[in-house]
Amino acid sequence: MSDIKIEKSWKKVLADEFEKTYMKELKLFLKAELEKGKKIYPHGNEIFNAFNSTPFEKVKAIIIGQDPYHGAGQAHGLSFSVKKGVRVPPSLQNIYKELQSDLGIHPAPHGFLQSWAEQGVLMLNNVLTVEHSKAGSHRGKGWEQFTDKVIEKLNNDKKNLVFILWGRDAQKKATIVDRKKHCVIESAHPSPFSAHRFFGSKPFSKTNHYLKSLGLPPVEWQIPNN
Repeated sequence: MSDIKIEKSWKKVLADEFEKTYMKELKLFLKAELEKGKKIYPHGNEIFNAFNSTPFEKVKAIIIGQDPYHGAGQAHGLSFSVKKGVRVPPSLQNIYKELQSDLGIHPAPHGFLQSWAEQGVLMLNNVLTVEHSKAGSHRGKGWEQFTDKVIEKLNNDKKNLVFILWGRDAQKKATIVDRKKHCVIESAHPSPFSAHRFFGSKPFSKTNHYLKSLGLPPVEWQIPNN
């Protein structure tokens, strides 16, 4: 992964992690999988897209996902997001439904969440790669340790962040977050299996209420149609 570029502020914050044994082993694992002809998502230059889209100093909210999407053309390095022209996945459809219920924002005709990332919403997955059609296939290979460090750095080095935690996995991921220093918004996951408990959680208005209460710019959750 030394040949994969990561945004300079994150590179500085995470420099020590890239030199650790687990990351070197993870790089070797990914290289070996590719040499076997396996398809891995997202593509190499998009693995760190969340970091490249949202520099460390600009982060004001974090949405934690699980694995990248494992279908062709879906994952591009931002949790829950898909590129334009790709069918909006069920969990994101439910996120859009809640966005409309919460703030009256009509769903975009696509699932590309880049505008959120560029405003300071870190769209972080727990695991950053996956094999084609094999959900969870890269769990336990080292990514969790890396993304734990990301959360630790955000928690320790910044203040007044909003952690938006959907589902038990995200909530476990962020157990170290200091709730006196940051805002934590928790609910069920937006997947079809638990969406009935996700609906009505109002994460978008709660995020903006917190930010505005501190005199910070709110997130424009309206996603451009094109």
